[in-house]
Amino acid sequence: MGELIAVLSGKGGTGKTSVCAGIATALAASGCRVLCIDCDVGLRNLDISLGLSDAACLSFLEVCRGDYPLSQAAVHPQFPSLSFLTAPMNTSIDSIDTDAFGALIYEARKIYDFIFLDAPAGVDAGFRLTARFADRCILVTGAGPAAIRDAERTGELLELMGKTNVRLIVNRVDRKMVSAMNVTIDDVMDEAGLPLLGLVPEDPNVTLAAAVGQPLLKMKPRCPAAKACRRIAKRIQGLPEAIGLR
Repeated sequence: MGELIAVLSGKGGTGKTSVCAGIATALAASGCRVLCIDCDVGLRNLDISLGLSDAACLSFLEVCRGDYPLSQAAVHPQFPSLSFLTAPMNTSIDSIDTDAFGALIYEARKIYDFIFLDAPAGVDAGFRLTARFADRCILVTGAGPAAIRDAERTGELLELMGKTNVRLIVNRVDRKMVSAMNVTIDDVMDEAGLPLLGLVPEDPNVTLAAAVGQPLLKMKPRCPAAKACRRIAKRIQGLPEAIGLR
């Protein structure tokens, strides 16, 4: 059975979606069967980071309702082992049938090695739905004090939900800025109270790739952020890989 990974952030603007897309495409490039599901109902944008903004994609709600089988999820043209379900529009997260969503996840586990759920920012109903079925939670934060505080609170909420496999990714790390703030990555880990899965540096190529509608790992495979996503993907697979920036 495949592993379900929820990618979460307590605060918006952490780059959670781009990190989710980068790790998912890195795993697909290594040969893993991957399904990405955008769970940000009404504000979906995972398709942009995946380079699928012009593709015709089913929503997970259409599969939950039985309108289409999971086998018709959009297949990425550049990463054939990666499939995608977008978030529905013109609906509310509270109207999503939790049991039907759980049935979709169960079916996906039988087909894919990894299922990534890209959660909406915040800790409301979308957060709870996304985290509910997760085997592993990845909490994406920045190095700023507000982001760290939100990560700490989000980690506490996940603990209350019984989630024990929670790891932290610090995104958009600017070494000069972190040094100027007199903050270390150990400080971030200590304040958030979570073990570290990886670091992703500040990299303008992330925005550039989204602007031209291309996956980062295809457009700029050797850029710092792409390399960081590949390192994190290896760690998710249990392979030995250093955490720090290079």
